[in-house]
Amino acid sequence: MNHRVLAIDPGDKHIGLALSDPTGTIANPLTVVNHISRAIDAAQITRIATENEVEIIVIGQALGDEGEVGPAARKAQRMAEAIRLQTNLQVVLWDESGSTMEAREARFEMGVSRRRRSGHLDKLAAVIILQSYLDAHRH
Repeated sequence: MNHRVLAIDPGDKHIGLALSDPTGTIANPLTVVNHISRAIDAAQITRIATENEVEIIVIGQALGDEGEVGPAARKAQRMAEAIRLQTNLQVVLWDESGSTMEAREARFEMGVSRRRRSGHLDKLAAVIILQSYLDAHRH
């Protein structure tokens, strides 16, 4: 049975995507989509989800320290709404607080040179969001 999950790390310029394996156990980096407009981004994400036979789309939502919804979290909510308009797939918001920081630390631990470290954390952040979601939803 296919339990593929697509995770999204919504950024201002780039949207990181990660895809689970067919069993919904392991998160892998997929691609980075350049932000154009909410409707176009949603269409691209929906197409990628369909191509990869995804069952659930998880969108990283950065909540504040007290769990409050700030500007970044509202942007994730608007993206979720835009995607829901274009697909019947389940769309879930997932608290991703700290995923970019974790991605940066993971790259540091992997020994990525300082010069290259400031590059695309988007895909890695999406992997961290997806893995935390998958771990929390293990059957």
